[in-house]
Amino acid sequence: MSLRIIKPGVFDTIQDGGRWGYQHQGININGPMDRFSAQLGNALLGKELRAPVIEMHFPSAQIEFTSPTIICLTGADMAPTIDGNEIPMHHPIMVGPNALLKCNRMMSGARCYLAVWHDMELKQWLNSYSTNLRAAVGGIEGRKLAKDDIIPLIKKEESLAAFLKAKDCIVMPWKSQEIVSNRNNIQFIYGSEWQWMPAEARESFLTSWFQVTNEADRMGYKLAGPKLEGSNGAELVSAPVCFGTVQWLPDGQLIILMADHQTSGGYPRVAQVISAHLPILAQKKPNDVIQFELTDLTIAESKKIKQQKYLQQLQLASKFRIEEYIS
Repeated sequence: MSLRIIKPGVFDTIQDGGRWGYQHQGININGPMDRFSAQLGNALLGKELRAPVIEMHFPSAQIEFTSPTIICLTGADMAPTIDGNEIPMHHPIMVGPNALLKCNRMMSGARCYLAVWHDMELKQWLNSYSTNLRAAVGGIEGRKLAKDDIIPLIKKEESLAAFLKAKDCIVMPWKSQEIVSNRNNIQFIYGSEWQWMPAEARESFLTSWFQVTNEADRMGYKLAGPKLEGSNGAELVSAPVCFGTVQWLPDGQLIILMADHQTSGGYPRVAQVISAHLPILAQKKPNDVIQFELTDLTIAESKKIKQQKYLQQLQLASKFRIEEYIS
């Protein structure tokens, strides 16, 4: 059993929980842009939260499933269909043999995640399946998915054919109640070089709107906004950066580092987007606007803990429901 790429998308890759523990060697974590949505899909299938998923951008791939399985789509709504039948987001969907998944139009968000109940048979690199495009490793040959790519699925003892009864798909009777917000206010905590900006620039940072430019990808989002002028000519020894680090560029503009960011950088780190709001940021497209909102570490930690607690509870409940449903 397997899934096959019938028609490639513009930029679809395999991502899992990330390649942790190698940043000191200059190797990025990678992983999904929207970690919450990726984990949400696995949670709704009762799977390990860090299991591999397919991250899709519109127009996305058309994918055929050669055997019955259960899938879940989370994140951006791309009006998905199975064999021409509309299917809901954030629901487990049982699909029949030779089912064809298509995403037809962009409704909201920027990135959609496909989780599959049967485990994908892939090769790990440094304990992760995530695609690292620069090193050309992970996922499928370290590249985006291409026409006729086949990803084998590991067979399970349970048979789904009896439940489908010749239907194309069945929407299973549970769903997520917590969807990532499309809010425009992105919370942050002060960065190590926050004080490098003069008072006027800091005030502008806190009160202005910033637009995501066309220079936005998995490495980072360049923002367009008021020029934050000041003495940004000071030397900074290359220092560690991470997903969500906001850097102040020499031209007075800002860039937010995203999932494929470098592991160190020399621009002042004026802010750090909180982990719980990175999924919101990951669903922004060019021309979307954001405004920064200051918070503190205690609130940032409590929001992240709340997200993870929800995912773990959903994972356990969904695992029980699937076992009950197909037993």
